[in-house]
Amino acid sequence: MNLSKVKLVVSDMDGTLLNSKGEVSLLFFKLFKQLQEHNVYFTAASGRQYNSIVDKLSAIKNDILVIAENGAIAKNGDAVLLLNSLNREKIINIIPVLRNIKNANIVLCTKDTAFIETTDQKFISLFQEYYRSYNIVDDLMKVARETPILKIAIYHYESSEKYIYPEIKHLKEEVLLKISGQNWLDISDEKANKGTALREVQKLLKVTKEETLVFGDYHNDIEMMSEAHFSFSMKNAHKDITEIANYATESNNDFGVERILEKLIKAKS
Repeated sequence: MNLSKVKLVVSDMDGTLLNSKGEVSLLFFKLFKQLQEHNVYFTAASGRQYNSIVDKLSAIKNDILVIAENGAIAKNGDAVLLLNSLNREKIINIIPVLRNIKNANIVLCTKDTAFIETTDQKFISLFQEYYRSYNIVDDLMKVARETPILKIAIYHYESSEKYIYPEIKHLKEEVLLKISGQNWLDISDEKANKGTALREVQKLLKVTKEETLVFGDYHNDIEMMSEAHFSFSMKNAHKDITEIANYATESNNDFGVERILEKLIKAKS
C-alpha cells in the first residue's frame, strides 16, 4: 500500500471521523495541518446538513471542501459545486407513505435548513445533533410545495433497515434510497450520492481516483468507495462496506482515520 501518491482524503463523519460521542479528535486537527503541509486536500462527506458538518469542523472550515446531505450538495467555501433537488411531485407522493410508518420521524432537508413537523421532544433532541439549522412546522406538505428539497431523512428509534426500508423499497426505481445509519434512511434524487459529488470535487482539484483516499462505514458511502483506489472501511462498518472496501482500519472509537493519516503523512515525508 503506497500512500505517497495520495492528494485527496475524503471522510464520512458519523461512525467514521466522529467517535461515538460525536466528537472529532484533537489528533485529527493536528494531522490535518500536516496534510496541508504536504498539499493534501481534505473533504468531509456526510449525510449531515452542511451547517452541522462545518460546526463539527469549525476550526478548519475555510480550508476544506464539504459534501453534505449524502451528496445532494457540495461546497468549496461559499461556492456551490453541486446541487441536486428531489422532484416536487415525488416528495408530495412520498410524505403520506412515510407518515403511515409507525414511529418514523420525517425531516425535509433544504440547502440552508431543515423542516420537521413532529412535537416529539425526544426526537427533537436527537435531531439537533445532525441539524443545526431547522424549523418546526405544522405541515411538511406545505413546505414541499413551496421549497426545493434536497433530501428526505427518516429516523427510527430502533432500526431504519428493519422498519423503514421494507415499507418504501417499492420506491427504489423512482428515487435513491440509502440506509445511512442504524436509525436513519435517506431519500434523494437518483443522481444525488457521495460518489457523484466526489467526482465533482476530483474534477475541481484535478485529482484522480488513484490519488484519492476515502473512509466510510455505511451504505451511503458505497458510491464514494468506488471513486477511490484507497478505500478504507472502519472496523465498526456495516458488512456490506467491509466487503467492497480495498482496505480496512480500526474503529471510529480507536482513531481508525487518524492511524491511516499518520501512515499517509509518513509516506509523504
